[in-house]
Amino acid sequence: MKAFTRETSTVAYVPGVNCDTDQIIPGRFLKADRAEGYDKFLFHDIRRDAAGNLDPRFPLNRPDAQGARILLVEDNFGCGSSREGAVYALADAGIRALLAPSFGDIFFNNALKNGIVPVRLPAAVCEAVADHLAADPQATVTVDLEAAQVILPGDLGAHPITIDAFARDCLLQGLDEIEMTFTYMDRIAAFEAERMARNPWLGR
Repeated sequence: MKAFTRETSTVAYVPGVNCDTDQIIPGRFLKADRAEGYDKFLFHDIRRDAAGNLDPRFPLNRPDAQGARILLVEDNFGCGSSREGAVYALADAGIRALLAPSFGDIFFNNALKNGIVPVRLPAAVCEAVADHLAADPQATVTVDLEAAQVILPGDLGAHPITIDAFARDCLLQGLDEIEMTFTYMDRIAAFEAERMARNPWLGR
């Protein structure tokens, strides 16, 4: 997992309440080889026209969205099935953070485990960011995980990032839960040795 400390980027606004994981990546693509990248499947069925061509009206297809590593989305983003492929598609497309009033619970945790920071902001704040982006598409947002805050453009100020302390530590170090466990192997080995010394019958 790629470490996340601080990311400053332009923002692509993808509207749509209750955008579920099947919209983020249709289920038929989940058998594809992840090594070849899931980015080409991101929002596949809603960002393409009936002929399969990229629809220039879809936010991520617009020239001013190219290179954006932060998405502004709407309420209950990532709801629906628990497929981790939805997060893979976002990560493979270079997305490092998401701003929304709320997220699907499983999606929220999957994002944290794959190097993406989901930032919950009040709905009114998200609407203000959308309005600002409409007037200034090149405005940037900074997601500062070390300082646990997101810095919004213009006079929208800074807002706290609230995520689990363990998940935050994993993100800062670029370690998933298993890799983080491995950093404690010396302590685990010492504990096991001491336990066996006190209870030799366990080794019988």
